Amino acid sequence: MGTLQRNGAPHKYAGDEPPLRAELFSSDQMEEHGKTLAGSHRVGVSRAPDQLLSRLRENESVLRGACDLLSEAVTANRRIAPAGEWLLDNFYLIEEQIHTARRHLPKGYSRGLPRLIQRPSAGLPRVYDIALEPISHGDGRVDPESLSSFVAAYQTVAA
Repeated sequence: MGTLQRNGAPHKYAGDEPPLRAELFSSDQMEEHGKTLAGSHRVGVSRAPDQLLSRLRENESVLRGACDLLSEAVTANRRIAPAGEWLLDNFYLIEEQIHTARRHLPKGYSRGLPRLIQRPSAGLPRVYDIALEPISHGDGRVDPESLSSFVAAYQTVAA
C-alpha cells in the first residue's frame, strides 16, 4: 500500500464500502431479485453533486496504483496472484472503458438521473444500485443475457 500512498491514490473507499459480494443467485433468482429491488427503490428528485467522473478518476488512480505495485513485484521476481497477472495483462481493456466513459458521459451527466432516497444508497443515482446488484449476486461476473433479464424483470415493476 505504500506505493498507493506515494501516488496519492485515495484509500477512503477501502474500508467505507462493503465488498461487492452477496449470495450467488441463479438466473431465475436474479430475475426475482430484480423485481424485489424495483419494489424497494424509492426515488426522489433532489439534486446532488455529480460524483460519476470524479469517482471514475479515483478508481482509475487506485487501479493504476495496484498495477504499479504488481509491476514492482514482477520486476523483483516475486510471485503474484493470478488475479494480479490478469490485471497486468488486461489493464488496457479497463483503460479503454475508462476513456469510453469519459468520452460519452458529459460532466454533470448523473445529476439528471433519478436518485434513491432510502439508505444505504440514499443520494446515489438509482442506476448505480441497479448495476451493483447483478455484480454482487453474480460473483463479479455479468453476462449480457443475465443482465438483460435482470433489468427486464426490474422494469416489470418500475420503469
